[in-house]
Amino acid sequence: MTAALRVWESRFLLYRRIWISNVLGNFVQPLLYLLGIGVGVGTLVDRGTVGGGSAALADISYFSFLAPGLLATTAMFACAGESMWPVMDGFMWSSAFRSMAATPLRPADIVNGMLLWHATRAGISAAGVAVALACFADSRSWGLVPAVPAAVLTGLAFAMPLTAYSSTRHVDMSFPAIMRFVITPMFLFAGAFYPIDQLPDWLRPVAWFTPLWHGVELCRGLALDTIGALAVLGHVTVLLACTVAGWVACRRTFAGRLAQ
Repeated sequence: MTAALRVWESRFLLYRRIWISNVLGNFVQPLLYLLGIGVGVGTLVDRGTVGGGSAALADISYFSFLAPGLLATTAMFACAGESMWPVMDGFMWSSAFRSMAATPLRPADIVNGMLLWHATRAGISAAGVAVALACFADSRSWGLVPAVPAAVLTGLAFAMPLTAYSSTRHVDMSFPAIMRFVITPMFLFAGAFYPIDQLPDWLRPVAWFTPLWHGVELCRGLALDTIGALAVLGHVTVLLACTVAGWVACRRTFAGRLAQ
């Protein structure tokens, strides 16, 4: 772990140059989502329902439904971006990973350091969202405390497979396509903005198999205290499986790339 922390430290030293704008963005962006969609659209959704809650949303307000899902989606976007261009930079442009490999650090150490850094970035993003959620009575709860680690795990479920993929690329032409046709559709259709039982029958199984759906359900259930132990175990297992599979793939791809 000492070697991995050296890699983490190198990423952190770079992050210190931009941390203010990044941390503020992690707070302001979800705050705008909550005001624009949670309050604005939520008023239309809740209008005419008994007690201000919608039957389609298990009799809670739309704001309460939407807010916890932002923990998972924000972590996903933060880790997706961190797992593509910066990883390619380490191999192609700055050659930071090759410089690390020229020291006693092994490829496995570099991968472990990147795992720690992705977890850090996801944690910073999720914490910013949690602070924004704590500003509103409908989303303020002690459940936000365990929901933040759940969001971190969601971010890692994307970060490690994408890092493995990025480490095999020599050009970044596929990265915008991944953001447009993989990450953004999951953001829209994986249950963050509405229950997936509102989707067509053929599309629901697709949502069930996405890591983001499991992350959203886990964060929402923990924040609202509406999830059982078995459901938590199921969602965590899926997210851990994606993370571990990506980590194993990273060890192979990094070792192969750095040996060239």
